[in-house]
Amino acid sequence: MLSEAEAIDAAEDGMFGEGRGDDVPVGLRKPSDRLSRLRSCHERLLREADHQRVEQQEKINARIAEEKANGKAKRGRKPKTAEAVVKEEAKANVSDPDSRIMKSRKGYLQGYNAQAVVTADQIILATDVTNQANDVRQLAPMIARTLTMMEAVTGDEAVLGVGLFDAGYWSDENAATETAECEYLIATTKDWKQRKAMRDAPPPRGRIPRDMSARDQMERKLLTQRGRKLYRLRGQTVEPVFGQMKETQGADGFMMRGEQETQGEWNLHCAAHNIKKLHSESVRRGRKGGKWLLN
Repeated sequence: MLSEAEAIDAAEDGMFGEGRGDDVPVGLRKPSDRLSRLRSCHERLLREADHQRVEQQEKINARIAEEKANGKAKRGRKPKTAEAVVKEEAKANVSDPDSRIMKSRKGYLQGYNAQAVVTADQIILATDVTNQANDVRQLAPMIARTLTMMEAVTGDEAVLGVGLFDAGYWSDENAATETAECEYLIATTKDWKQRKAMRDAPPPRGRIPRDMSARDQMERKLLTQRGRKLYRLRGQTVEPVFGQMKETQGADGFMMRGEQETQGEWNLHCAAHNIKKLHSESVRRGRKGGKWLLN
């Protein structure tokens, strides 16, 4: 027991030197450093508040212009005023200023929003980590990352086919970016509501009317037999991938701090997942052909 304790002590001396391993980080040891970090966090909160005001006012102006052009009020909840969107008690994390408070199924947590584009075979094509809790702004960047990756791998112009997205990615603007090379099926409501609508409503027939709003068109497309069949694939593609990484790789939280460092950690998890998938497929094909492809 004593020899084991000495070995552990020697190993920790090599790792931490004169420190104990639980020392205060360098940037937080001096009062002046802590004050500087607090000021930096406060300045960032003020910048974010100004950005939120400008962004919300642009949304309000765009809605007013659209209603004037159509001659009628737009369907849906009216946007909040520019001041109302600014949080009265905005908070910043001192140890990881890049992270944000985000709502999850288990409540609120301090962290990041991890993104992944997955094929029907559960191979991850593109990844990203952002401190924006909302997924709406992530659709276009993730599609661009996927196209870049596919073109780099194949050497040809990429064609995505059909993209399946949950309701977090829905917006009229995202629906408008659909192309002939990539059709979008984006849920317009939460998954359980989407499933209920598919159970209760019969599949519509005929062509989708062109005078319908973007939201109505998407809802109708999802309710068609083809839309139901395709959207159901989300449950056996991207959702299991996140579940597998959480259960088998411990990817239920990030160990690193900082957006760039967290991105690297997420990329490592996704690369490990892909390697396991490719290994399993290689073994399966080897058994099927009577020979092992991997030794």
